[in-house]
Amino acid sequence: MRWRRELSWNPGDLGWRIALLFMVGSFLFALGSFPPYSQLVDGRAVGITFVVGSLFFTAGGYSALLEVINSPDDLRGDPAPAKFRFWARQPAKTAWWAAFIQLVGTLLFNANTIGAMIETFTIEQTNRLVWGPDFLGSIAFLVASHLFWLGVCHRLWCVRSDDPDWWGALVNYVGSVFFMASAIASFTLKTTGEAINITIVNLGTFIGAVCFLVGGYVSLPPAHRVQTAVTSPTSQS
Repeated sequence: MRWRRELSWNPGDLGWRIALLFMVGSFLFALGSFPPYSQLVDGRAVGITFVVGSLFFTAGGYSALLEVINSPDDLRGDPAPAKFRFWARQPAKTAWWAAFIQLVGTLLFNANTIGAMIETFTIEQTNRLVWGPDFLGSIAFLVASHLFWLGVCHRLWCVRSDDPDWWGALVNYVGSVFFMASAIASFTLKTTGEAINITIVNLGTFIGAVCFLVGGYVSLPPAHRVQTAVTSPTSQS
C-alpha cells in the first residue's frame, strides 16, 4: 500500500470528514497525555484538551454511522437510499453495529472527560462517574474494533497489506487495546487516592491515540502522483 495520503481540503466528502475528525480527536488525546504537555500546562487546560478531543471523536463516530446507513448494502443487493438519512436502524449489518457501538463509546468518553474536570468528587464518585464511563467506553471501542476487523477480514485473522481498510482496522484495534489498558490502570485506589498506575494511563492513552491518528490517516484517499513521461532521443547529431 502507498502510505502517502491526500491531505487536501475536501469537506464535502463524508469519508474525508470522518478521517479528519478522528485525526483531530486523536491528536488532542495524544497531546493531553504527552508528559511535557500534561506536566507543564495547567491541569484545567489539559482537561479541556481531552474534552474537545472526545467531542471530535463523537462527531467522527456519528459521521461513520451516517456513512454506513447511507451506503448500499452489497450483500443484500440494496441500493443506497434516495434521500440522505440522519438515523436508521440496520441490525442486520455488522458495519452498523460497529459504527453504533463506537458512537456509544465516544459518548461515554464525553462523560469521562467532562467528569474528570470536576475536582470535588470523592474516590467513590470518581470511580463511578469518571472511571466507569472510561472503562465502558473502552469496552465499546474494543467491540467496535473487533466488528470492523471482521467486516474487513470476514474471519478472525487475515493479512491484506495492500488494503488501507485492513491497516485502518488493525491499528484501530491495537489502539482500542491500549485505551483499555489505560482505563484499567486509571482506577482510583481507596488506600492511596491515586490511580493504579499513572504511567500506564498516560502511555496507553498516548499510544492508543497515535494508533487512531494513523487509522484516520490511512483512510484518506491516496495522494495523486503526477508521472512525467521522459522522452529519450532516438538519434544523435
